[in-house]
Amino acid sequence: MFKKWLNARFAAGVVIGAVFFTLFSWGTSLNVRAVPNETYESLKIYADVLSIVQDNYAEQVDAKSLISNAIKGMVKGLDPHSSYMTQDEYAEMQVDTKGVFGGIGIEIGMKDNVLTVIAPIEDTPAFKAGILAGDKIVKIGDKPTKEMGLGEAVTFMRGPKGTPVTIHIMREGFTEPRPFTMNRAVIKVKSVRSKQLEDGFAYIRINQFQENTTSDLQKALAELTPKEGRLKGLVLDLRNNPGGLLSEAVSVSNEFLDSGLIVSTKGRVPGQDMTFNADAARTQPDYPMIVLVNGGSASASEIVAGALQDHKRAAILGTQTFGKGSVQTIVPLSDGSAIRLTTSKYYTPSGRSIQAKGIEPDIVIGEVPKGHIKEKDLDGHLAEEPDTGKKSEKKETPRLKINEGVEKSEGASEDMQLKRALDYLKSWYIFKETTRKAG
Repeated sequence: MFKKWLNARFAAGVVIGAVFFTLFSWGTSLNVRAVPNETYESLKIYADVLSIVQDNYAEQVDAKSLISNAIKGMVKGLDPHSSYMTQDEYAEMQVDTKGVFGGIGIEIGMKDNVLTVIAPIEDTPAFKAGILAGDKIVKIGDKPTKEMGLGEAVTFMRGPKGTPVTIHIMREGFTEPRPFTMNRAVIKVKSVRSKQLEDGFAYIRINQFQENTTSDLQKALAELTPKEGRLKGLVLDLRNNPGGLLSEAVSVSNEFLDSGLIVSTKGRVPGQDMTFNADAARTQPDYPMIVLVNGGSASASEIVAGALQDHKRAAILGTQTFGKGSVQTIVPLSDGSAIRLTTSKYYTPSGRSIQAKGIEPDIVIGEVPKGHIKEKDLDGHLAEEPDTGKKSEKKETPRLKINEGVEKSEGASEDMQLKRALDYLKSWYIFKETTRKAG
């Protein structure tokens, strides 16, 4: 395998010198059990408070709104990825998975209870306006974001194409929040982009795992593969990919693996324990492969990177990934709303937990940009787990760690991580030919 060659090459001392979308499953079959007495007591207190507010508040309030706000607060307090969605927000979430929506094009999260930009999406109004990772959004229009949930913030920022929206940003170096006004656009997140690097070497970037990601990947691979022969090597770019559909992460991994576990989930309830395996339907031969990752690679991206790394199918190059290793189940409710509830965690084939830890690259090139946040920085995140899987039962393969400075995005004048990935792919053939002759 290519990764084995890399390890051997490193031992010999030969070194050649870039929306959070939630992975979700659908269903309403969550366990319902008897309610303990203390829960009834708490519900009585809740009913008393509801009655007091309705009878005594300075203005008349709608019971439905009060209950909705209570539900939002209850679910929001669990972790950064659990939330209550109104009917409109639930419909918006379903639109997200198709990769087309009206908005400004940023991924957001909560840090220190402040709405924070995780990353702007390339070629969107936010990207062009100069919004940066780590920016704190203190106001959207005339609405302060304090106590505002992620779903509510997304709703305020989205809207019809061409309509303006102003967000007020606080950034290191600013003495006060500054307004950034943008016209909303139709944000089309193209799932797969591809190009040929050099003769026989291909580059494919997956921006997000959507409904059609695997089919788009297959088309790109077919177009890049020489009519006679096969690819010499592939760079699969998952940098700044926030995740998406679990099913697509599994099927993308399946394109490169012919057997074995891809990912597993473990929850408190036995029915939430699942395994996803390669089904021998892979389409790609065993050519050398490098996967690019960084701190913006989350959830589905980490599943793919972890599977290919554990099976030694690819070498992982870049910086530590985001660390979103939890599973959210979407539970539709009777009134058309829904809750997104964290129900289990993801584990790589070797048993490693991704949560708050992420995937460590085999080759570390680049530095994490200042202000960039990860899962472990989000308020209320699930704690990191100690390694107890297969990986800890055997001697870990040493990793070569190189730090060549600040990582650069795809559109920069020189993408050092991509350049190094191509160097490694090309040198594999040089090394192979040299050892053949020596033999």
